[in-house]
Amino acid sequence: MTRMPLPDIKNSIDRVMHAVEGRYTQGMSPASLTLAFMDWLIHTAHSPGKLSEMRENYLRKYSAFGLWSMRAAFDPELKPFITSLPGDRRFSDPAWQRFPYNVMSQSFLLQEQWWHYATTGIPGVADHHENVVSFAARQWLDVFSPTNYPSTNPLVVEKAINTGGQSLMKGMQNLLEDVQHNLLGDADAQTSEFTPGENLACTPGKVVYRNRLIELIQYSPSTDKVAAEPVLITPAWIMKYYILDLSEHNSMVRYLVDKGHTVFMISWHNPGPQDRDMGMSDYLRRGVMDALQAINHIVPKRKVHLVGYCLGGTLASIAAAAMARDNDDRLQSLTLFTAQTDFTEAGELMLFIDESQLSYMEDIMWDKGYLDTQQMAGAFTLLRSYDLIWSRIINEYLMGETPRMNDLMAWNADSTRMPYRMHSEYLRRLFLNNDLASGRFNVGDRPISLRDIRVPVFCVATQKDHVAPWHSVYKVHDLMNTEVTFVLTSGGHNAGIVSEPGHPRRHYQLGVQTAEDKHIPADDWALRHEAREGSWWEPWNDWLNTHSGEPVDPPSMGNTKADYPPIGPAPGTYVFER
Repeated sequence: MTRMPLPDIKNSIDRVMHAVEGRYTQGMSPASLTLAFMDWLIHTAHSPGKLSEMRENYLRKYSAFGLWSMRAAFDPELKPFITSLPGDRRFSDPAWQRFPYNVMSQSFLLQEQWWHYATTGIPGVADHHENVVSFAARQWLDVFSPTNYPSTNPLVVEKAINTGGQSLMKGMQNLLEDVQHNLLGDADAQTSEFTPGENLACTPGKVVYRNRLIELIQYSPSTDKVAAEPVLITPAWIMKYYILDLSEHNSMVRYLVDKGHTVFMISWHNPGPQDRDMGMSDYLRRGVMDALQAINHIVPKRKVHLVGYCLGGTLASIAAAAMARDNDDRLQSLTLFTAQTDFTEAGELMLFIDESQLSYMEDIMWDKGYLDTQQMAGAFTLLRSYDLIWSRIINEYLMGETPRMNDLMAWNADSTRMPYRMHSEYLRRLFLNNDLASGRFNVGDRPISLRDIRVPVFCVATQKDHVAPWHSVYKVHDLMNTEVTFVLTSGGHNAGIVSEPGHPRRHYQLGVQTAEDKHIPADDWALRHEAREGSWWEPWNDWLNTHSGEPVDPPSMGNTKADYPPIGPAPGTYVFER
């Protein structure tokens, strides 16, 4: 008699324990953090020279600071003891220059400076561990910043005095409301003011194809003639697609349609437990390739401009390389928005990527079959802790301000889940092993190479990107043997892409590199290309027109004869999945 295999009880116990721990660690592996700390601690203890330098540095700096502090009490024009780093806005208000707040802020900056010195440059410490320890030290110090406490923040004190304490009362009310929303799981009332199909994602169109993973939206033409080649946009599945179709004034989709392009958009299904085994191959086959097949029937005998944003851009690169390998010439061009193809310099997000962390995260995902939105948001929140945590605490809870919700904030709150298998493959094969850039990424049973791509490429990076640093995105030049038009634009990962014409204080740099040109280091490229005022959407539209045929009559909405009838109006149904 054949015996049924027993369940792997040991692994199940491990997964349950890690899943419970993960609720309290925001998905961070305690083992990974401990390894990094012990690496730093042991090597620091065995570096008497470095310890001596740290001690001398501490005594010298704090002795000088003590003298500066005494002068600061009587000299309001005294220059700061430490200058804040570029981009650090915490102490930029003039109120921080008055005694005793100037001493408080300068003392805190001095502590930050010393701890950075103490956690870096230790001989023998692995680079990854050094980065983790330094990052953890910054996060811990942020807790004690004088900006975060009513009695040590002059702006909070001034507002409390001017309002007779009403700002503090309002702040307490804001705190209690947020606690209530979190306990009850209610959506933020302000966020609910923005709804896809009403005041978001309103560009007219039809869903012309649906499968288990995507809805394909075809947008209605608004011009008598359109470019011959349609545009297919593959957004990131970590968030909803309508980042590119927000309000009427800043919708990239509407801009393209009004410029005479036939636009198709992939709207991703929000995965649940039943989708746990969906992997990267499913996102490629059921996502990009199925969408291309539908477009080929709706707009026959025309090549396609493939566009990818963030994770969708990485997937679009994979699709383009696989098609090039297989002599599939259906693409007219490739456009990438803040999309990484080489992950060796993927920024501070790599702090959360190592074998221990990924194994821990896989165990957390195992029970539910997906990575939920809160666990996923934790890492991104920590990367911008001042903007996303402390500034909110200060403004809403200490100063009693009610934030003004906008379309981008509402979209940001509408996050999605990630299937167990896909997320594990993505992090391991791309972030940890860098298989795509190394030529080891398999599509089907064979590896692909980005160097096989021959269609022209338009690549956009943003200056303040914490998710896909522009130096990392720039590496596309070294991986593709084709003409690359590279744009470096102002703003961050999202706001830099939603950069419509007329948006104030926007600028960009643009350069073209052919397959025959020699390599230019990223920083040299930035020095060589002058900033241009305005929106990068306009040169991108010109680039699309340059690589398109003569205008033609708009295609039909869907193709009923080819079994791609319009299913329903945009924005479809998947966008509403929670």
